[in-house]
Amino acid sequence: MNSDKGLKNSTLSTFVVMGSTFLSRILGFLRTAIISSVFGASGTADVINLTFAIPNNLRKLMAEGALSAAFIPVLSETIETDRQNNSLITQGIFQNLVTFQLIVIIPLSLLGIIFARPLVTNILTQFNDPEKIEVSISLFRFFINYLLFISVSAVIIGLLNSLGHFFIPAVTPILFSLSVIGSILFLNKIWGVYSMAAGVIIGGLAQIIFQLPLLLKSGYSLKLNFSFNNQYFKKIMKQWIPVVATSSLFTINQQIAFYFASGLQEGSTSALVNALVFWQLPFGIFSASITTVLFPRLSRQSFVNDINGLRTTLNYGIRLLFSLLIPSTLIFLFFGKLIIATALQRGMFTAENTVMTYKVLSAYSLGLFSIGSFNFLQRFFYSNRKFKIPFYTALIVCIVDIVLSVILKETRLRVSGLALANTIAFTLGFFILLGFSRKNLKYIKSLKILKSFGKVLFSMIPSSILSVIILKGIDDTWKNGGTFHNLILVLLISIVWVIITLFMYKITGLEIVDFIKNRRNRNEN
Repeated sequence: MNSDKGLKNSTLSTFVVMGSTFLSRILGFLRTAIISSVFGASGTADVINLTFAIPNNLRKLMAEGALSAAFIPVLSETIETDRQNNSLITQGIFQNLVTFQLIVIIPLSLLGIIFARPLVTNILTQFNDPEKIEVSISLFRFFINYLLFISVSAVIIGLLNSLGHFFIPAVTPILFSLSVIGSILFLNKIWGVYSMAAGVIIGGLAQIIFQLPLLLKSGYSLKLNFSFNNQYFKKIMKQWIPVVATSSLFTINQQIAFYFASGLQEGSTSALVNALVFWQLPFGIFSASITTVLFPRLSRQSFVNDINGLRTTLNYGIRLLFSLLIPSTLIFLFFGKLIIATALQRGMFTAENTVMTYKVLSAYSLGLFSIGSFNFLQRFFYSNRKFKIPFYTALIVCIVDIVLSVILKETRLRVSGLALANTIAFTLGFFILLGFSRKNLKYIKSLKILKSFGKVLFSMIPSSILSVIILKGIDDTWKNGGTFHNLILVLLISIVWVIITLFMYKITGLEIVDFIKNRRNRNEN
């Protein structure tokens, strides 16, 4: 009973995070649309997108990815210890983490600024245009500073999430998009591409400042603490090393994809980046939100050795991912071209750019559930302090991805081949982690998951049939681009999809609808 109540609270927190993430992703769309409209979908935009991808990938090692995966289980442990013993262990650990990031990232950023030219020209890009290379070097020297701000912000987010605060951390990324949008709109005529650099720096700093009131109210501060000789920080570092090794594989892997894209036809890098922006909308709203909320829960259950709780939470998370990501995949496959054209096709963003982005998005969309579940299962292993399985699985995924990328990018698929390689590799990785969970840990209830999967697929039949009919009716409407008519069309299609999907989920008895109904009845009473 307590487990069910805990899952309901976790689901409510998940919906709160989803709502905030949805707004953040919409602003991310707007940010991308403005970049595409002002700078186009090739040339200068390629330089901006590729250069910013570098620090954006590095943050996965020092911020939201590796370090948070290592410290959240330990913070969940120390928070429980503090509550039981009225101690302040977590305060010291949090300050250790902030101090550690400053020690590592500031020198790293300085080295990036000093050696920007050889890094950009010899390692990170395949640009042949001297003008593109010079702009990329200059932007890199600005963008690399974003790494420090986003890393400190991510540690604060991890702490607040571990304390049960989800709304403020979920809203925080909105500030970044607002900053970049405002800078480009108001400073573009003065600073050109460097207006983006100003927005990135201001937005990164704003994310820290915005969370400070809640951080201070919770009894924590950003005071530096160089006393690293304690068991909890050592435990974080011991866990961070294998996690950062795993995340490094994915960071290098994605950077290789951008490197390959920069050597293909003009516009390929922007097509890759723009497709990822759309792909990350459902991934961020659903997959990342579920993982954000359930990861601290898994860590607490692991700490107290609650085997039944771990089993219930793990299976629950996978069923949620089924229910939310499979419809998202179908929407992109059916209406991706219309959605992209409505959001981006204006100014210097042409119909040809829409088609190229749609092909990449379609290939990425096929892996939405696999990647979402892979990420969730990876965090499950981290919560149980099992690091070898995710590492070796990640190594296999990256090798398969790179090999397939080398092959597929030379076919007629071109840049979309990079996305398809990613999908195939992560699908393989998902099945590997699923197999280890089922055979070694015996936490996967295969029959119940397969039953939920079957219900989801059955529920998609009416929406899919209707989509085929709609596509025949609207024909090439997408070519009109970002018109008001297309916007209304996208909104109506989305609403109809949601209504039909929820109706079918209700008929088949999937638990999301029951939860929403229970929350509504509770509010009415």
